[in-house]
Amino acid sequence: MVKKILVVDDEEDILELIKYNLEKDGYAVTCATSGENAVKIAGSTSFDIILLDLMLPGIDGLEVAKKLKKNTKTEHVPIIMLTAKGEESDIVTGLELGADDYMTKPFSPKVLTARIKSVLRRKDKSPNDKDYIIDVHGFLIDSGRREVTVHGTTVDLTYTEFQILQFLANNPGWVFSRNQIVDAVRGEGYAVTDRSVDVQVAGIRKKLGEYGKYIETVRGVGYRFTEDQS
Repeated sequence: MVKKILVVDDEEDILELIKYNLEKDGYAVTCATSGENAVKIAGSTSFDIILLDLMLPGIDGLEVAKKLKKNTKTEHVPIIMLTAKGEESDIVTGLELGADDYMTKPFSPKVLTARIKSVLRRKDKSPNDKDYIIDVHGFLIDSGRREVTVHGTTVDLTYTEFQILQFLANNPGWVFSRNQIVDAVRGEGYAVTDRSVDVQVAGIRKKLGEYGKYIETVRGVGYRFTEDQS
């Protein structure tokens, strides 16, 4: 089945370049030049992934991402942020809102295509690939269903938050650096800051409530998952 991609950018030349290369690779591409239009199109048409520029007129990319993640029709659609801004705060904010990846302009069309394929593979991965449940005193991580529950109540984690939690919980007691965590959940060579990992972990802990204590900070190194808590 042909994968459908929504590309959001106010620069026509960039839109045309991305559209040309993606269609050459067999994707069905729809374009939007404003945040308002992107939200409208995404809400009325089903897409497999959204490429979202942060610097948009009117509603900027971060606000668009926020709206998409709050809409039940679009909350599960992966987002790759495209931006000329390399500031850490923008990247961290986008990831915190639930974006799955980001690329800083200018970028290679081949690299963009590889990132898209990587995100789509993660999205389409069969639930049976890792069909097991981690149970920690009523706190359940169901890898097959990609679901986390605390005493029967579902915890709403973003894709990246779930990936990090699952990775740490699968290796209890082992200490992992932030770079190791990034490599494990997104693939080697993914350019991300230490702070963005900290933000993701903070988000997980907040959503897990009292069970957030199972993710321990190892000062100067990184994080580990432990079941040895009273």
